[in-house]
Amino acid sequence: MLQRIQRIAEHLKKATGGFIPETGIILGTGLSGLGKEIDVKHSIAYKDIPEFPVSTVQGHPGKLLFGLLGGKPVVAMQGRFHYYEGWTMPEVILPVRMMKLIGIKRLFVSNACGGVNPGFETGDLMILNDHICLFPNPLIGANIEEFGPRFPDMSEPYDHAMIARAQGIAKSNNINVRVGTYVGLTGPTLETPAEYKYVRVIGGDAVGMSTVPEVIAARQMGLPCFAVSVITDMGVEGRIEKTTHEMVQRVAEKAEPSLTLIMREMVAGS
Repeated sequence: MLQRIQRIAEHLKKATGGFIPETGIILGTGLSGLGKEIDVKHSIAYKDIPEFPVSTVQGHPGKLLFGLLGGKPVVAMQGRFHYYEGWTMPEVILPVRMMKLIGIKRLFVSNACGGVNPGFETGDLMILNDHICLFPNPLIGANIEEFGPRFPDMSEPYDHAMIARAQGIAKSNNINVRVGTYVGLTGPTLETPAEYKYVRVIGGDAVGMSTVPEVIAARQMGLPCFAVSVITDMGVEGRIEKTTHEMVQRVAEKAEPSLTLIMREMVAGS
């Protein structure tokens, strides 16, 4: 796997003329609009990258964008890879490891998820300050020493300074944000009422099918992480409604301008 990731990184370095991004950005379901804010220098479809996985989920365009956001060099994934698509965990986290090899110093992540905190509302933004991993851990298997220690510390999965900065940006722009714990499940089914209740009981504020593996991989490599969720549906007793992927996309797209503003200002100030 190390050699595969190295080959992908070398291919992208050549394809972009040696472009070195400082920030890696992963855009979740219905949240690809941030790409419009990027002064794109190179746009590369996943299918055109040898040995790279390809997104199969609606709302994930499947492109890598290299360019400037807030005047700073970034690489943005318009679409991610999920465990439920059939990718192995090493493939799910492959892009994060690749981005590290091409130069990123920090990782920003977004996702669409369900809310289980009764104080939340559909359309809210939640800044992640912790997570609970109910996926198979992406670091299971032979450790690749080049990517970090066998037993990485996870006492600060999401960078405290970046969380504080994001809260300041949100306050200055009259954007209401929540802060909470994200619980990562495999999917692809949305949760049953009993599963929503379980997620809340174990300490979750929101539940989704991504983000956690990518952050674990990033933290193993020493990359500070910042993540924001859009609460697209509620999993609170008495407020649970039938939900479709299309509904999730619509809510995410409505919340996207606020998320984009926070992300852009965060990158510009980094």
